Amino acid sequence: MIERMRERVVAACDGASKGNPGPAAWAWVIADASETPVRWQAGALGRATNNVAELTALERLLAATDPDVPLEVRMDSQYAMKAVTTWLPGWKRNGWRTAAGKPVANQELVVSIDGLLQGRSVEFRYVPAHQADGDRLNDFADRAASQAAVAQQDAGSDAGSPEPPPSPDTPAAGAAKRRSTGTKTASRPRGGSSNRTIKAKFPGRCLCGRPYAAGESIARNDSGWGHPACRTAESA
Repeated sequence: MIERMRERVVAACDGASKGNPGPAAWAWVIADASETPVRWQAGALGRATNNVAELTALERLLAATDPDVPLEVRMDSQYAMKAVTTWLPGWKRNGWRTAAGKPVANQELVVSIDGLLQGRSVEFRYVPAHQADGDRLNDFADRAASQAAVAQQDAGSDAGSPEPPPSPDTPAAGAAKRRSTGTKTASRPRGGSSNRTIKAKFPGRCLCGRPYAAGESIARNDSGWGHPACRTAESA
């Protein structure tokens, strides 16, 4: 548990599934007063869906924080947020069945989260995922969950784990600014490692907006990895 002297805790949680279903993991991160990440944890789930990973991340965050301290939770999953803020009351009234009379999906996790929410002050805040200059805490949780899903290994600040690496799905702030203003950067030399292509280890999205699949050839450009043709166009 975190210390009880704080007036409010700001945190984010996220889940990842490489394949949906596929190798999955959850992660949460807690910030200090300046919203700098100070404590985090990520855990592997084996094979699971995105929805299971997202709900698990929220459940683990609620279990790791003091119920006597108000909590702000930032999430990029509209499903998980609506499940516990909009749909949950109706599900309970209907005996954990949907309006269509079907059993609630992932009921065990939803019931657990409902219990953890009782008697505490929790404010949910939706933040878009994979945005340049996006929410710092959500980006951290996203990176931690993605890394744990790929590696299928638990990690966290208590274990002395290093900060998770940048997500290939998040464009760099400079690239986003150049796209919005139409500004071009100087050409990069075409020799050496700048022309190297590799096989993508998992799916991602090029800065052109189109996705690439695991195993597809990708190349580094000024702002990350993407289609080799897009790198050539950027350098032209």
